[in-house]
Amino acid sequence: MAEKEQVSADSLPFFVSDQVTQARRFFLNLQPDRKSSLAVVCGGVERMSDDYLVDRTDFPYYAVELVAEGEGTLTIGGGEHRLTPGSVFAYGPDAPHTIRNRSPGGMRKYYVDFVGTHCLRRLREIGLVRGGRGRLKFARVSVAAFYQLVEVFELMIRDATQSGSGSDGISSAQLNLLLLKLQQLRVPNADATPASYATYEKIRQHVEEHFLSITSAGQLAAQFDVTAVHLSRLFRRFSDCGAYQYLMRLKMNHAAGLLMNEGLLVKEVAHRLNFRDAFQFSRAFKRVYGVTPVRLIEHQSSGY
Repeated sequence: MAEKEQVSADSLPFFVSDQVTQARRFFLNLQPDRKSSLAVVCGGVERMSDDYLVDRTDFPYYAVELVAEGEGTLTIGGGEHRLTPGSVFAYGPDAPHTIRNRSPGGMRKYYVDFVGTHCLRRLREIGLVRGGRGRLKFARVSVAAFYQLVEVFELMIRDATQSGSGSDGISSAQLNLLLLKLQQLRVPNADATPASYATYEKIRQHVEEHFLSITSAGQLAAQFDVTAVHLSRLFRRFSDCGAYQYLMRLKMNHAAGLLMNEGLLVKEVAHRLNFRDAFQFSRAFKRVYGVTPVRLIEHQSSGY
């Protein structure tokens, strides 16, 4: 089991750019076992400086990066690609590439570097690599609901920076999850992310910030001057559920916390979430979690 490598800001590996204003990084093993199926080397999140420019002719590992904020460009394989929030791209050994920031205040991106015998197969499944050995072409794709990938990256950073055994295996499992989520969330046309995605992201963020005060999908549609049908289509296209289902997930997740962590009664939670009564709340809760609030509390009390 390789231990975490202590890397100071003054002794960063040659492939890590110092053209950043903020960074959280981890380094697991800079001399990984390349015969393993998938092994994480390092990763993190960076905010680029305004003049950020990385121009590499080679790279020692495979890499996947996600743009979370801002804009930039990627030049790879003879083509230039625009980078916007939700853009995911890959590169690897023998793949010259150039990454530029195009945003005042700097693009913010997550990355993970890795090796292994399954790398190319997994990247091909996502559409980030095309061609055979000797003629590999790395690509850029766009993903819907990229905040789900951010959650995986954040989990990976947190766990990799904690002490204790098993971090290599945990990071490999999280990399597998990241690649599976990329395959699930990929938007088919990578170079033409629809304008409707920006509308979806704006509405989704509003729901996450104000779900307690939103009572229906109709109310949400009216707030953004779209029809309920259009709202439903946006969420069905770019997420795994409809707008109302997404709203209820957030409400019921909050409700579960009130029940289990704060010890509120079912009727108290129903009132706080603006349900008509405890019965209506319990039905909604069961549709999301498959059990009633009472059953959840009983399970917690019995130690399950």
